[in-house]
Amino acid sequence: MSKAVYIATTGPDSGKSIISLGLMQMLLGKTAKVGYFRPIIDDFKPGGIDNHINTMISHFDLNLSFNESYAYTRSEVILKKNQDKDDEIITTIITKFKALEERFDFVLVEGTSYTREEAIIEWDINVLIAKNLGIPAIIISSGVGKTLEDFVGTMHMAYDSFKEKGVEVLSIIANKVQEKNIDLAINGLKRDLPSHVLIHAIPLNPVLANPSIKEIVETLDGKVLFGKDFINNQAGAFSVGAMQLRNYLTFLKEDSLVITPGDRADIILGALQANLSANYPSISGIVLTGGVIPEDSIIKLIEGLSEVVPIISVKGGTFAITNEIGAIKSQIYAENKQKITTSIQDFEKYVDVETLGERLITFRADGITPRMFQHQLLKKAQLNKKHIVLPEGTDERILRAASKILASNAAYITLLGNPEQIQEIIVKSDIELDLGKLAVIDPKSSPMFEDYATTLYELRKHKNVNLAMAKDLMEDVSYFGTMMVHKGHADGMVSGAVNTTQHTILPALQFIKTAPGVSVVSSIFFMCLDDRVTIFGDCAINPNPTAEQLAEIAISSATSSHSFGIEPRVAMLSYSSGSSGQGEDVERVRKATNIVKELRPDLKVEGPIQYDAAVDLEVAKSKLPDSKVAGKATVFIFPDLNTGNNTYKAVQRETGALAIGPMLQGLNKPVNDLSRGCTVNDIFNTVIITAIQAQGL
Repeated sequence: MSKAVYIATTGPDSGKSIISLGLMQMLLGKTAKVGYFRPIIDDFKPGGIDNHINTMISHFDLNLSFNESYAYTRSEVILKKNQDKDDEIITTIITKFKALEERFDFVLVEGTSYTREEAIIEWDINVLIAKNLGIPAIIISSGVGKTLEDFVGTMHMAYDSFKEKGVEVLSIIANKVQEKNIDLAINGLKRDLPSHVLIHAIPLNPVLANPSIKEIVETLDGKVLFGKDFINNQAGAFSVGAMQLRNYLTFLKEDSLVITPGDRADIILGALQANLSANYPSISGIVLTGGVIPEDSIIKLIEGLSEVVPIISVKGGTFAITNEIGAIKSQIYAENKQKITTSIQDFEKYVDVETLGERLITFRADGITPRMFQHQLLKKAQLNKKHIVLPEGTDERILRAASKILASNAAYITLLGNPEQIQEIIVKSDIELDLGKLAVIDPKSSPMFEDYATTLYELRKHKNVNLAMAKDLMEDVSYFGTMMVHKGHADGMVSGAVNTTQHTILPALQFIKTAPGVSVVSSIFFMCLDDRVTIFGDCAINPNPTAEQLAEIAISSATSSHSFGIEPRVAMLSYSSGSSGQGEDVERVRKATNIVKELRPDLKVEGPIQYDAAVDLEVAKSKLPDSKVAGKATVFIFPDLNTGNNTYKAVQRETGALAIGPMLQGLNKPVNDLSRGCTVNDIFNTVIITAIQAQGL
């Protein structure tokens, strides 16, 4: 079974990075651990590292060092070949690859980049490496500047050369094809290649071809005068500001790069003002030519502006600088998130990732890894988007999480709070959040306020709540948000970044109530360990559950486990395993286990059982050799809140595990609590699981 795939190109500037990024994103959602390897890379400056390796490792947070991810630089290969050490080259490449293969469930191997005029030699080297590694290949070619006949012929020759060397070709990808020629390219390739080879075509995307301001600065050896925070802006169309301002403004396009001599204060200030104006497109940056710096009065004026795009000064003349910028071949690098996101989106749009994934993944890793789990959660949320209300709309973390949720297209969001105050925080904290893409409600001025207050009064009047009290309560964002969920105006609520757990949960208990057949609300954490995801419950709600409550918590947790794609094997934890222990606490766990078995005979459950016997197969063999749960438990039910809360925090802190939750279970509709020390990622993950909970209702 293959544990890797080799990405090969037929020539330079093929856009191989798009395929690498897209494949890595896909693989991390399907495979436990993915490695990345480049047998031969371009030479890099002393003390530096290869740009593309750095992009892959840092963006995907791969557990991989730079030195592990490649075998040789080009210069090293040339030196070895001049010394007739070809065998040593292949041996070293195989050795380094095998080391990664042993560590990872799948390895993405990327061939050379054809940056020199050695196409035939490079092609032979790539075929040889793929053959010796014993892995299948994906072949990529650029359609730029080629006729259909030439393009198809080149790809067919590439396919034949791999097949002749015994390398299986899984897919052919035509890259940088004109959008109108997509079907033409695919059909042309299908006529000349076997039917089992997957054929895809990805169109040329100008966004990926445009350089960033950072690349322009590096290429021109420019000096950044202003706007360093926006150095990764993408430069779109560029034009020279040599005419009068009133005429030049008509040439501006979205993300325009303005090129003008440094003494043209009118063009500089006019372009900056146009960038701030709703009547003109945004610009990406300004290049000042001739080595001329604006006068002090102009510098002072620019310094006072609320927002300034990158302004760079270069020494060359306007004509020469314009030509140099036009000749830049843009690269994808770690800080340029826009290009990375665009690459992945293009790959997922134009490549049949499901079919390709099935061809690539010819084995199954045991269990589910955190990366797989989080990927699957996001995909599940995206498939059936739900509406989540975030009551604490004036908290910076909430706003950053909302931005991330909208960017991932995982849920519809409503923020509660004063819109002007929220907008002020967004601007002050430099948060990329467009309030036009979500709903913002101020409870006090909402047209729903009177209806909500009346509903609360009707629901709670038997508890001596009058209408005036109901109106006072409804001004509270937690009550208002919970009422949105109760009335079906939102599918779920996430709160607790600012408010206490009681403040978050109390309204839900008062009028959302528990689901039919459920008497106790409980919680679980998804514990994302290094190589698996397990469930801990209850670690947040019930201090000292009875045997009956413990059994109900176990059943609810098993149901949640199953709904989130984790096979439930339930361990009812105690200080004793099996029948040996005695005492009130262990008897309570034993009774709870028996109740679970009676109510849900289909569940795999073991208890009482100690934690080590639940997770360690060797310990399990000695203590509970016949158990279907011992040694491989996935759901851990703690006997009390003290034990559960401390254990989840100990595991989280000592192992570096990601704890997603708590997720409340047992309510009619999903309401989830955050820790007041939560991070943006905690909020993001909790919103995702809340949205998925809502899908099941």
